[in-house]
Amino acid sequence: MVLAELLVRHTRRHMPVRRVAVGTAHLPTGGPGYGPMLLQAVVAECLPELDPDQADWLPRLVADARDGLAVPRLALRYRLQTDLHGLDGSRHRIVREGDRTVLELDRHAPSDPQVIGAVMAAAALPAAPRAVALRAVAAAVARPVLPPGLVVRRLLLGVPGALPPPAAVGGGTADLWVGIDAEQRWAMEVFGLGATAEIDRTDVQARFRRLVRQAHPDHGGARQGAAERLAELAEARTLLLAVIASSPGRVAG
Repeated sequence: MVLAELLVRHTRRHMPVRRVAVGTAHLPTGGPGYGPMLLQAVVAECLPELDPDQADWLPRLVADARDGLAVPRLALRYRLQTDLHGLDGSRHRIVREGDRTVLELDRHAPSDPQVIGAVMAAAALPAAPRAVALRAVAAAVARPVLPPGLVVRRLLLGVPGALPPPAAVGGGTADLWVGIDAEQRWAMEVFGLGATAEIDRTDVQARFRRLVRQAHPDHGGARQGAAERLAELAEARTLLLAVIASSPGRVAG
């Protein structure tokens, strides 16, 4: 049972620009207040990894969030936005499992967008719950410790745009991706490659040309979304070629 959830959407690690947005957010402030508890946990977990300048600027961002945050804008070197296209995702949750309350923290990606996403999610709430949520964030900034009474589960292999694989379940498709970086998985799935596929330069280039032809409006592809699809294919190709170049024993093609 999901008690609270925050999906932070952010630039993948290999990209030069820094963007962050909030995907889905379920942040109840009533009763036990699992929503503010989750935001506090995300900030407390990730705050120690911010560089000093970002940590110094964070209280100002929290103060600005009390009146809501204008989007787009710049904060802590990131562009805050609502457009989710092409962004990776980190999903943090509090879930009930039997008699245990489990805090799931997705740690596959950088820490700074997680902190910014938590502040953005709090700022997006209506005035009264926003104040409650930001008090929890401010408490984590002042003293970055995880809320007590929760079983902590850190997810080290994220899956962009998807729910984390269920805990303690073997033999599923998600198991095949264990040990494969989240960005590499995204790029392989864009190219229609499974977890066990061998990647080499010749195959990547051939797939890229074929998929570009299929997506291009001049060859029958839909005009709506064509530019985004072509950009996605180019980004995936760049990432996979970089993986091949940095992996000893891979076929260079």
